[in-house]
This record gives sequence, structure tokens and C-alpha cells, in this order.
Amino acid sequence: MAMGTMMNCRMMSISPGMPSSSPPTQSPAPASLPLRTIPGSYGWPLLGPISDRLDYFWFQGPDTFFKKRIDKYKSTVFRTNVPPTFPFFAGVNPNVVAVLDTKSFAYLFDMDIVEKKNILVGEFMPSVKFTGNIRTCAYLDTSEPQHTQLKNFAMGVLKRSSKVWLSELVASLDTMWDTIDTDVSQKGSVSYLLPLQQALFRFLVKSLAGADPSNSPEIAEGGYAMLDKWLALQLLPTIKIGILQPLEEIFLHSFSYPFFLVSGDYNKLYQFIKNEAKELLRYAETEFGLNQEETIHNLLFIIGFNAFGGFSIFLPGLISRIVSDTALQEKLRDEVRQNAGPSLSFESVMKMPLVQSVVYETLRLSPPVPLQFARARKDFQLSSHDSVFDIKKGELLCGYQPLVMRDAEVFDDPESFRADRFMGEEGRELLNYLYWSNGPQTGSPSESNKQCAAKDYVTLTGSMMVAYLLKRYDSITGDSASITAVEKAVK
Repeated sequence: MAMGTMMNCRMMSISPGMPSSSPPTQSPAPASLPLRTIPGSYGWPLLGPISDRLDYFWFQGPDTFFKKRIDKYKSTVFRTNVPPTFPFFAGVNPNVVAVLDTKSFAYLFDMDIVEKKNILVGEFMPSVKFTGNIRTCAYLDTSEPQHTQLKNFAMGVLKRSSKVWLSELVASLDTMWDTIDTDVSQKGSVSYLLPLQQALFRFLVKSLAGADPSNSPEIAEGGYAMLDKWLALQLLPTIKIGILQPLEEIFLHSFSYPFFLVSGDYNKLYQFIKNEAKELLRYAETEFGLNQEETIHNLLFIIGFNAFGGFSIFLPGLISRIVSDTALQEKLRDEVRQNAGPSLSFESVMKMPLVQSVVYETLRLSPPVPLQFARARKDFQLSSHDSVFDIKKGELLCGYQPLVMRDAEVFDDPESFRADRFMGEEGRELLNYLYWSNGPQTGSPSESNKQCAAKDYVTLTGSMMVAYLLKRYDSITGDSASITAVEKAVK
């Protein structure tokens, strides 16, 4: 069987077979749950949003911000404000209804009752100048005509990439870890974050765009850094960095940064794709009717924002779990070496339930996208575990995944990392509540929803990364940013 065909067949089955869970529908609220007015408040105009912003970024941090309000209102559903806000976000309404348990959070994915137009990162939307003055697929609602066209294009790109996904991934991992091995032997300790980003950039551009960065020395050398800056300027108003306050509030959260600061780098990436991905551009025009400009800007968003940005958050957390836990390494190593065969393959990874469970558990505790949003398409009733609430058309719902994925009603010992949590029949059932991909892990991305098109590619890639490490090394030691010692396996 050809590699590409094999990957397409296996991709959907990387999540153990479970019937897709359906989001809650607008059915009558269960009689056992009381109807409750949504608690909480937006506060006085200007003062309320500023107070919440300072709590969110400075005095409390996101986790404590939401936990304290759950305790205060005795509810996982409440009204509050989320940044960004005053002084230079006059057109941004920070008012949200927070939904912080798995039951209420699931309403964010029912496209019959919510919509997702321009709310990828909340009410605030980065300037379209960052994406060539067009709204890319991530900012379109499913009701907009071009959403189907662009979502199908994204899934088509992924299908094409399956022919080289494994070979390009392994080649990039070989280069990355060869570099780390050399540096550790010379220096004793080395950060793996830079080599990881370089490997990711090379792997994703070659797999998704069919373009070779080595054809442009400038892109090969600095393409990953260009994407880092492009991403940072779009997201800075919405994320906590952790630098000295009040400097972070004054310089990072008070205004949006202009595109011209990265326009030169973005234009270089645009020209690189234009020159080096001609086959993909023809495919987009022939199969999906997309012109060159639409294709390149959407492709750069897929590569840069969705894939490179997501992996840059997810994979360091996964590596950290492995290299900091020798007992877990031993269990994983046994499973990997019993099932890997002479070389890693999709079939062999499918025989590694502990490896897959570790990937899922990492995504549960550290989802790459902490906040998810949806706007009520119409009036409806929303249920938490203990109450029912009236939601009005136009209200913005906000879910903070790091808390939702610690819902004690669903996950036993929710604060702990349990490597085997998603193993066995009960573990597979929990995949219905793993929502990192803008939908349940048991769901299927399609043009009719907003679930990540690469959902199964992400978990497969994470599983391959774990298996690769435990096949390559008898022992590897490090922390959240560095590798301090390696002992390669004897071949």
C-alpha cells in the first residue's frame, strides 16, 4: 500500500474508534436542572473591564482569574470581561459569558446555535493586513459561502501532504536531534526550543506547501523567526507573557501592534510560496477555484498560525513530560520497542496505546489554544452540570480550556498527569470530552464545522515524536526547555 494511501486510511483511526459525540442540541432542559439567572457582572463601563483586565493579566493570571469567579458565583457559567480592552481597543466589547465545565463548553461547537465569524481569538480580531487584507478560513463562520471552499482546500492540502508526512517528519527529527546530541556532548546542556522550531518550519513547509526552504537561504535560515514575529504581533494583546509589570500592561496589552513591523518578512514568505509552491497553487485553482492570492494567504495562515504556532506550544510540553520523568520513559520505551519494528510506521504507532494516551493527556492539561469562543446565533438554553441558563442571541461565550479539561465531574484526579488516563474502554470514552481541536477528539472535521482540519495529524505527529525519542534513546534527561543528558540506544 502506498504511504499516502496508508496515512489517509490510518489518520482517522489514530483516535481509538468511538462514535462521534454530538454537541448538545436545543432540546428541552432536563426537568431535574433548575433554571438560573447567569451570575456575575460586567461592572461599570470602562472601570469593570479595566479591573478584570488587570486581574487577568497582572494580579491573578488566567487560571486564578476564572477559578476565583467560579468560587465566588458558585457556578461554572457566569458573566465577566476578558481582555483586550480600554484604552486603545474602543471597538472591542470585552463582555462574555464564561463556560467552564465540559457540559456547557460543548455548546461552543454546535453550529446550529452558535457562529464563529471573526472570533478566533475573541471579540478582538487582528488586522486583516496580517493576512493580505483577506479574512482567512479561521475567521469565517460556516454559514459564509467561502468557508466550505477554504475548509475543503485545507483538508485537500492535508490529504496531499500525507504522501510525505512521515518521511519529512522523520528527516526533520533526525536533523534536530543530531544537532542536540552534538551540542549536549560539547556543552552539557542545550535548549531544544530553537532546534524544534527550525525542524517544524522545515517539516511543515515541505509537507504542506511542497516547497523546499533550502532553495532560499534567507527563508531556510530565518523563516521560523519570521513566523514567530508575525504570530506574536497578532496575539500580544490577548496573552500573558510574564514579564515585569506594569511594563507588560503598558506596552503589550494596551494597543495592537501594526503590521508594518513584520510586513517585510511576511512579503518574503509570500514570495517564497509563490515561487516554490507552484504545483500546489495550480491544485488550489483547479480543484477549488482559488486564485493565487487567496491560496497563498490561507496557506501561510495554515502553516504559520495553525500548524507552526500550535506545534510550538504543544510539542515542548510533550517533550518536557517525557524527558523529566524516568519512570514514564521506561514504560514508554518498553511499549515502543516491543511494537516499533525495524523502523517507525503508522501501523506500529497504532499498537502503542500508552504513547497515544500520553499525547492525549498532554493535550488535556496543556491545550495549545487555551481560550475558545462562540457567539449565540439565536436565543437558546445552555446547561452546566447543575443548572440551566438562558443565552440571548449575540452574546459571546468564552471557554477557558485549561479549567474545562480539569472538570472533576468527568476526569478523576483532574489536576494530575496520568499517563494511562485514555487507555482501555473507559479511557476511550473520555475522548468525547477532549476538546483541544475546537471539537471533541471523537469528532470529524468537515466544511460544516470549525474543528481543526489537522486534528488527527496533530495527535499522530505527537505520537510519532514520543515513539521516535524512545526508540532513539535509552535515556534522555531534561526539563521544560533543555536537554541535559542523552544515552543513545545501541543499534
